[in-house]
Amino acid sequence: MLKKLITLGSVLLMGLGCLYGQDSKGVLVDYRLLATNKTSTMVKELNEAAVAGYRFEQAMGGDTAHGGSEVVAIVSRDKREAPRTRYEYKLLATNKTSTMQKELQDAGDLGFEYRDQTVFKSAFGGEEVVVILERDRDVPVKKWEYKLLATNKTSTMQKELQEAGTSGFQIIGVTVGKSAFGGKEVISILRRMVQ
Repeated sequence: MLKKLITLGSVLLMGLGCLYGQDSKGVLVDYRLLATNKTSTMVKELNEAAVAGYRFEQAMGGDTAHGGSEVVAIVSRDKREAPRTRYEYKLLATNKTSTMQKELQDAGDLGFEYRDQTVFKSAFGGEEVVVILERDRDVPVKKWEYKLLATNKTSTMQKELQEAGTSGFQIIGVTVGKSAFGGKEVISILRRMVQ
């Protein structure tokens, strides 16, 4: 079934490529769809794809027709370039916002940059916030300071975002997820570069 899902996804993506001006000689971008219900498997697959020259594009958590609750990620590579390992990935998944803040900061200290976030129901952890981070091996390491804001009141989020903005933090992602203690929360991730 996963093979059918990947084939269907490839056909849809190739069709989109034709709509966006690909020439009649074929698709110049090679896409790969990754889908799993285990976050540990997803980070392994992302890094295996990176070794083959792919770069992360988008992710979404949710129920697929035959896979149940999965994290689905799409990676791509330019077919005109020789495959090489350039990117490295880290995937953070937790239902505790304090844990996510610490893990985000640890990754930021190593030069990992935020790429995407989603919420998905894991087999063991309930509903988790998943954050995908990337490090480009071709550029000097930039360190980031991350701030995670989580609240179940939008008015509180407005106030906290305003305060973070006046301290130089820029918003990079927002989701609504269920945390272990807070119920349904608005979860915002912000960052600023460390000088």
